[in-house]
Amino acid sequence: LNDLEQLLSYETVYENGTRTYTSVSVHGLNEETVWSKNASSNSRHKREVYGTDTRFTITDKQYSTKYPFSTSVKISTGCSGVLITPKHVLTAAHCIHDGKDYLDGVQKLRVGILKEKSRRGKGGKGRGGREKGKRRKGDKTIEEAPEMDDNGGKKDRKGKGKTRKSRSRRSVESGKPSFKWTKVKQTQVPKGWFKGVADGLAADYDYAVLELKKAPKVKFMDLGIIPSVKELPAGRIHFSGFDDDRPGNLVYRFCSVSDESNDLLYQYCDAKPGSSGSGVYIRLKEPGKKKWKRKIIGVFSGHQWVDVNGNGEQQDYNVAVRITPLKYAQICYWVHGDAGECRVA
Repeated sequence: LNDLEQLLSYETVYENGTRTYTSVSVHGLNEETVWSKNASSNSRHKREVYGTDTRFTITDKQYSTKYPFSTSVKISTGCSGVLITPKHVLTAAHCIHDGKDYLDGVQKLRVGILKEKSRRGKGGKGRGGREKGKRRKGDKTIEEAPEMDDNGGKKDRKGKGKTRKSRSRRSVESGKPSFKWTKVKQTQVPKGWFKGVADGLAADYDYAVLELKKAPKVKFMDLGIIPSVKELPAGRIHFSGFDDDRPGNLVYRFCSVSDESNDLLYQYCDAKPGSSGSGVYIRLKEPGKKKWKRKIIGVFSGHQWVDVNGNGEQQDYNVAVRITPLKYAQICYWVHGDAGECRVA
């Protein structure tokens, strides 16, 4: 198990640039159950849309800022991620590290949470604002918005000249999503992702955890484990992210898993750059309960050519890194710092 322990060892980078290396020990595990036998390329230059684009753009903030979509976050390096605790984000390792070193800007890494639609500019008292129609004496920078009739036209206002909409109202009506950005306190990446360590298995370790300096007031999604894709409800996985071809909008998709290895899920969920790092989730039944709960069972990595059958014939897939029992224990320890809290139910 020495090689496996090296792959699961990890590096922590703090906001001041300090790095620490932590080695791990694995006990009581059958090695055959954790090694992936499938060769795959490390190429991740694009994400694929297969045939008809089946993605859904969640433009209504009433949905995109509510669970489960609200757990999806945007990483300042251009990827997506998912909240797995109030202060921790799970994402793809390649979103912050290229296998050789950390990407530019990682020391100033930020995580963006979609904000609900602003109420300012629509009358009433906004945050730090005033009642409709009122302004401070001498305030020349805020202009009153014209009233609208039922058909969307401007109402005539006697004694009033033409006015422009305030900047805050224009930004709301433009439909551009807005984010609340939070600084990252530290990041953790498994050593298996680093080039020269995994010997072709780096794709199996394409995941990382970011700890935020402040916890956003957003519900998170728990981690979970599936023994096999045969146990997936309806055989489907789901994930949401911020695809680059639909700027600023949250994009949701679901699809069936075509094949699997011990560490990867091979599927044809339509995706574009920007969606990497999204949390792949399903509904899992709570142990001893009748209730079903959404849980993260993987991290979307990207497009790869894979020899699934081991016969030398490669096929292209969009690939997700699955949460195995070992990875669950590792991520849980990163989050809680106590192995006693990281037993798989």
